[in-house]
Amino acid sequence: MLRLLHRIAIVVPAIVVSAIVVQSAGCVQRPADGPVAGSDRSISRIAFGSCIGQDLPQPIWDHVLRARPDVFVFLGDNVYADTTDMDALRAAYAKLAANGGFQRLRESTRVLATWDDHDYGTDDSGAGHPAQAASQQVFLDFWGVPPDDPRRGREGIYHAETFGPPGRRVQIILLDTRFFRSPITWVKDPKTADGGHYLPNRNPRSTILGPAQWKWLEEQLRVPANVRILASSIQVVAEDQGGEKWANFPHERKRLFEMIWNSRVTGLFFISGDMHLAELSMMDGGVGFPIYDLTSSSMNWSERAWRKYGANRHRVGTMNWGDNFGLIVIEWDHRDPRIRFQVIDDEGDLNIQRKITLQVLRDGTIPWE
Repeated sequence: MLRLLHRIAIVVPAIVVSAIVVQSAGCVQRPADGPVAGSDRSISRIAFGSCIGQDLPQPIWDHVLRARPDVFVFLGDNVYADTTDMDALRAAYAKLAANGGFQRLRESTRVLATWDDHDYGTDDSGAGHPAQAASQQVFLDFWGVPPDDPRRGREGIYHAETFGPPGRRVQIILLDTRFFRSPITWVKDPKTADGGHYLPNRNPRSTILGPAQWKWLEEQLRVPANVRILASSIQVVAEDQGGEKWANFPHERKRLFEMIWNSRVTGLFFISGDMHLAELSMMDGGVGFPIYDLTSSSMNWSERAWRKYGANRHRVGTMNWGDNFGLIVIEWDHRDPRIRFQVIDDEGDLNIQRKITLQVLRDGTIPWE
């Protein structure tokens, strides 16, 4: 995430959570089977967002609800706790749980979630976070993950769900880019917007996902699906910005693209957050079709005024300031099913839209030279 914003992050002090607060947090602790549970119901509207300051107003929920999503995906930094104190983490979640807009979303929409650094641990933290196991349990409790869910018995919160009948099947894969991630090195540079940048970690033994999650992801890419959404808390396609991104581990990014190619999947694209701006990026990753990555961030903590555009050679659409959420619309009934990549701001206005047919996300769209 942008380090300037990190330095002004609101940190919830460690407190003992009262019975009232626990009850408030508990309002979302229900089985993860929301309004669109069941594999047979078709879905066509998937909303998502990231970076929510629990101490700030959250008016954007009204516009999220007006978009009528079938599923909402929380991409991380769902609260800003920045702590190793689990009471402080629970208190931050309790503030989110008490928000009326968040409550209405939970009542009407199937919710999925992964985390990023500020709700996992501390700024830009990875596998070295000392309270990662405890943080995982707080996460699972808050999001109402059932006792028999595989996430209760393994390290990491990676997860996948599939919706819809054959021919209209949507798979949503939520990656965990924190629990296993190897260290990265920050280099100070006053000439850059964030005061520095991360160096690529080229150690072939370093990782983002870790061995178990890589094996799991390979299995998930064999699950039958017509549309496949890979949710990553950090950007996958963008490689020029100096903050956290998959390009900080070039061998891991290459492995990801090679796995997509070897799996011969179709209909695949990424959604991401973290950056406190919104943009659509696209590249040729050698998988036979263009790789899209729709980034949405922040929902209530974005820059409010114009700022200089950061570098991104793969950017094809941008919203450089203002709060926002992302929306994927699948037009199944169109003669050639279409996907709309959209970003909507906190006034309900459409700021980014790109339409493609589902056929574009199929091997052969980008021929080998």
